[in-house]
Amino acid sequence: MSGLTTIIGNQGEEAATQWLRNQGFYIVERNWRMGRYEIDIIAQRWDTLHFVEVKTRHIGGWQTPYQSIDERKVRALRYAANTYRALYRTRLNFQFDLIAVTVDDHNNCSIDYTENII
Repeated sequence: MSGLTTIIGNQGEEAATQWLRNQGFYIVERNWRMGRYEIDIIAQRWDTLHFVEVKTRHIGGWQTPYQSIDERKVRALRYAANTYRALYRTRLNFQFDLIAVTVDDHNNCSIDYTENII
């Protein structure tokens, strides 16, 4: 990733984490990795683990956050989540969510949260 892309991505993940906390989620993990697989945010609310993919885009970008969730990404998310669940032997319900963060020219973030993307 280029430097600007990394900065915008980090800004988006921080905004997403804060938004989840404000909605009553407990942040279990951020940037959890197993090999080349990563889950941006693992959050819990009530009896459900939320495996949250965060996609941050600058306003007017050529691809929306939703367009970036292709079949390859879905497979990777499922694999990572199943690995996490097996390692920690969690029996909580789980789901995959997307937080789309859009950053405007003044570095203001807007959040769009979609549950059950898979």
